[in-house]
Amino acid sequence: MSTEAAAPQGTDASHKTLSEKGLKAGSVGLIGAVVIGVSCIAPAYTLTAALGPTVSEVGVHLPAIFLVGFIPMLLVALGYRELNNAMPDAGTSFTWATRAFGPWIGWMGGWGLIAATIIVLSNLAAVAVDFFYLMLSQLFGNPELAELATNLPVNIATTLVFIALACWISYRGMETTKGVQYVLVGFQLLVLGWFAVSAFLHVANGSAFDATVISADWFNPFAVDSFSSFAAGVSLSIFIYWGWDVTLTMNEETRNPKKTPGRAATVTVVVIMAIYMVAALATLSFAGVGETGLGAGNPDNQSSIFAVLSGPVMGPFAILMSLAILSSSAASLQSTFVSPARTLLAMGHYRALPRAFGKVSPAFKSPSYATIAAAVAAAAFYVITRTTSENALWDTITALGMMICFYYGITALACVWFFRALAFSSARAFFFKFLAPLLGGVILLVMFFKTAYDSMDPEYGSGSSVGGVGMVFILGMGVILLGVVVMLVMARIRPEFFKGQVLARGL
Repeated sequence: MSTEAAAPQGTDASHKTLSEKGLKAGSVGLIGAVVIGVSCIAPAYTLTAALGPTVSEVGVHLPAIFLVGFIPMLLVALGYRELNNAMPDAGTSFTWATRAFGPWIGWMGGWGLIAATIIVLSNLAAVAVDFFYLMLSQLFGNPELAELATNLPVNIATTLVFIALACWISYRGMETTKGVQYVLVGFQLLVLGWFAVSAFLHVANGSAFDATVISADWFNPFAVDSFSSFAAGVSLSIFIYWGWDVTLTMNEETRNPKKTPGRAATVTVVVIMAIYMVAALATLSFAGVGETGLGAGNPDNQSSIFAVLSGPVMGPFAILMSLAILSSSAASLQSTFVSPARTLLAMGHYRALPRAFGKVSPAFKSPSYATIAAAVAAAAFYVITRTTSENALWDTITALGMMICFYYGITALACVWFFRALAFSSARAFFFKFLAPLLGGVILLVMFFKTAYDSMDPEYGSGSSVGGVGMVFILGMGVILLGVVVMLVMARIRPEFFKGQVLARGL
């Protein structure tokens, strides 16, 4: 079966996807796609978890590091946009890398996306559970309710309920997903805006903890003390932008699939950068970077900076921040299902996985089997890692950065290779099809190898090790090697894809 043969006859060529899979076309517009993209990145949750650790590395140069991390994300997003314009397909990284480099690298690109998203699904569910019980304790004035999150059976049971609810919403298709996301994303952005305005008002009124004047030096990445601190900061900032590519995996369900997803990806990255910049400036201006009290550099504040600052900044409305972080993680949990489900759907459709993964719900026009499979995998991963070792769970989350850089880098370079014959045909083609994705892909693959090397040190992550090798490296590379094993098994039982008989290379 060729991909071209699978496409329906009589379809307008300007709107035709590479190969129709039965998803509900035209169900998401530009604004809806951007909202889902912002939701997947989860700004409220990401900021509360990432601001503290990044400040510990780079101090007041947090805005500079956010800008530096933004650059490769934007460059890669431009490459994704070009690939989507040429061949919109729900398989994104898997499909495009296969068309550029062949089935083996394409399969591993898809595996990188699936593994990263399934791992983060379990983490998002766990965070949602933590803030769910924290919200209940604040609501009822009972601190003991917050401690239920540390009760292992209660924690696991509640996490599985959150995963099941998110799976159910995703199963019902993009219309339901979009409706839920408008509410959850709107609320978290409102609260983040409230926090920022309140923080700046405290600074202006002289009631801030450590009022710090914003300086142009904060935006200078060359002012960071050392390269190791700079690299660590950039690694963290790359992670906080991750998730915008969900807008591309919806391309078969968007209006104008050749244009809307790429535009949504670019707009999402820019919007997220603006949100991060405002929140970072507000936090630094109010709290400073000191290592005592409410300072953003205080190690005791770094696991959740907003949990510490929301009370002093927002007063009696601090509970809204807990609700915002809960809604952020819950919204991201639900929207993150979009990517692995549609990648698995494409891999089943193109015979890179068993045919069952290619099934679409007749009622909701959504990936049925693939969505449930992603939920089961996320639930199983959480239960196994949480019951084995909490360190193993958090070290795998730390290793997530490697997988993000891995599949983003492969996809960006796929753009360069796929369009190599057109790269010098015009100035636009040179920048968007060649230079931008080349620089973005190289930066991310360099970060992949550097993170892999650094994570061999047992001190990287939780400090756990096996035979003197850091657990983060073992888990990160272990997940990638597991993909190689599964790929070799699939090559035995689904040889037609790996022989290039289903999804051919080239234009």
